[in-house]
Amino acid sequence: MRSLSEIETTAKRASRAGGFSWGISEEVGKSIRLLELFGLPGIKNLNQYYEDKNIKKFETLGLIGEKNSSTHKLFCPIILGVSFLDQIKTIEVLKKIEFTNISYPIIFLSFVSRASEIIGKKIHMRFDKNDILLNLNINIYSNLFNQEFPNVANNLHIEFVDNKDNFTDLEWKNLYKLSENTFVEESESLKQSGAGAGLTDND
Repeated sequence: MRSLSEIETTAKRASRAGGFSWGISEEVGKSIRLLELFGLPGIKNLNQYYEDKNIKKFETLGLIGEKNSSTHKLFCPIILGVSFLDQIKTIEVLKKIEFTNISYPIIFLSFVSRASEIIGKKIHMRFDKNDILLNLNINIYSNLFNQEFPNVANNLHIEFVDNKDNFTDLEWKNLYKLSENTFVEESESLKQSGAGAGLTDND
């Protein structure tokens, strides 16, 4: 089994050989490492992407807006992913973003997962009939596990999820009330044995 370090290094070098700068190639290496860590086919899709790149031209997108469409060519998932990472602090205020025609969306997904960690928010991605929740780059929840990941996302939607509790105030109060049973009144002996409570000064 290949190590994550070996996967990252090889993906980075292959990307440089594929025509990207060392800076972008380094980002690709990190993203492919992430996909493989989460059990997603990063190496497989990166290989397929470079095979297509030899015979196809992909569209790049520098500035990301609320609606981003490509009509004649597919968006390059790598350039789009790097742009997304670079602009995440400004585009998160848009709340919702739409893209059309992204090639190899699983590669783009890895950059979005990393962006989720940067802003400290979950990101909900939806394309065609597929739902993916990216959780601060800690895990990825998807209905696509154990299925073939599509090579093209015709319509892809991204929504930034505001942080909030997954429980009600009543549920919290009930649990907190139960936790109070562990509270112990501080006795004189506990005070004396606590940190910094010695009777002698050794300084």
